[in-house]
Amino acid sequence: MEPYLRKENLAVGALLVLGFLAGQALVPALNPYLQAQVFTVGINIILAVSLNLINGFTGQFSLGHAGFMAVGAYTAAVATTRLGLPFALALLMAAAASALMGVLVGAPTLRLRGDYLAIATLGFGEILRSVLYNVDYVGGATGLFGIPRLTSWAWLFVLTVLTVLAVKNLVNSTRGLALKAVRDDEIAAEDVGVDTTQTKVLAFVLGAVFAGVGGALYAHYFFVIQPTTFSFLKSFEILVYVVLGGLGSITGSIVSATLLTLLSAALQQLAALRMVLYGLALVLVMIFRPGGLFGTREVSFESMGQLWRRLTGRQPPAPGPAPLSPLAPGSPDAPDLPEVTGGGTAQDR
Repeated sequence: MEPYLRKENLAVGALLVLGFLAGQALVPALNPYLQAQVFTVGINIILAVSLNLINGFTGQFSLGHAGFMAVGAYTAAVATTRLGLPFALALLMAAAASALMGVLVGAPTLRLRGDYLAIATLGFGEILRSVLYNVDYVGGATGLFGIPRLTSWAWLFVLTVLTVLAVKNLVNSTRGLALKAVRDDEIAAEDVGVDTTQTKVLAFVLGAVFAGVGGALYAHYFFVIQPTTFSFLKSFEILVYVVLGGLGSITGSIVSATLLTLLSAALQQLAALRMVLYGLALVLVMIFRPGGLFGTREVSFESMGQLWRRLTGRQPPAPGPAPLSPLAPGSPDAPDLPEVTGGGTAQDR
């Protein structure tokens, strides 16, 4: 198993390097509209995967993800425009501010469950947006303009991959088992010694951190941020990515965020109907695939191999006979042992 894992990791690393180099060569050659779609896809993947950590893997129904995105966006924008700090430091400040807000919101509200938690997180997003409307230092209702475009392909690619790998490694770790235990049965998880509150706050804070990073990337690519950018509709949009792809599937979040972002770009002339079509797509998926497009499954080299064999009708090679042990009778390397008969060997008689 270990050599296979090492080969898989090497293959994933090679694909990531090829993807980065391909993007580094192709993205600057695209027109501004297509470039904007590429960056929007990357940011939406960060938001969808981070929300899936909370909603999908931990089972907490949060509707305040746009609020954490706003915290990261405004913090990074103030750091670069008002304080003149470098972009890397602004990203760290955005992540730290979002983490702090995640603790402040998550610690008291995660004792709530179901609809009550959803209402509480929704209220957080709306309160934050109202505060931004009335703070002149960050532009008030008109927002912040003139934010330098510092989000490059390298920043976008590295942070998107980092988000996906961090969430994947977390959910596959021992702590990830605790997250899934809380999702499946919180009372049973408590009975076996899982600190459910600590586990939920951890997932909430990490999700907030990545949402804040996504907001910082957004602010430094689109020049301007306004309170209306981070309304309830933005939280709903991210939630649709997660539910459509599959609660508990990182692959599903990536695929659905990519497809719906491109669909949204194709429907620019029908902006008023965009959310209607989102809702229609969500209803259809819930009817025909209640668990989402991917459910809780992930794409791996092994699953792709199984799919390829199923499509081509090829069966995996049957395992051959087990090799003979050097000490087994009949093996060419077997030592010449004296024949045992009756009460002793033939030599004894």
